[in-house]
Amino acid sequence: MQFKNNTKRGNVTIQGLRSFKDTLPKNVKKIINKKGHIYSETLSNWRYIVGDDLFKVCYPKTFKNSNKFGVSTLIVMVKRGHEVDMEYSKKDILDKMNSFFGYSVVEKLKFISFDDEQKIFSKKDLHQENVAINKYQNKINDVKNDKIRKSLIELTKVFKEK
Repeated sequence: MQFKNNTKRGNVTIQGLRSFKDTLPKNVKKIINKKGHIYSETLSNWRYIVGDDLFKVCYPKTFKNSNKFGVSTLIVMVKRGHEVDMEYSKKDILDKMNSFFGYSVVEKLKFISFDDEQKIFSKKDLHQENVAINKYQNKINDVKNDKIRKSLIELTKVFKEK
């Protein structure tokens, strides 16, 4: 690749094959350099950064780049009950991330816990009869339109759960 200085216009043009990064507009380059590259690399290499044990209980949510008001922060979602494990390994995660990128990318880790309860429905829950009170059940059964009848049954299920 050969660089050519255009003295009349003051621009630098590139002759020959160009890399993809050089063909992008300046605005897109700023967005990619600001946030996209670091977050996408962190997502794709998260198992390597935290290890197999912590990979099962956490994942990166967002990355906030540093500015004049704050430091660069990685927000990590952690399953409830595993916050202490993450807190103890915080320093190792920071060191691995910064060594992975080659410079100080992340200065602070913030953890947010979440519940991982998955509701398993039994066959009793799927059974539609006896959901509403009997006097309303008879009125619902008198409705001739099938779609309206089914939607009313679904509505009574929601009220029953609350």
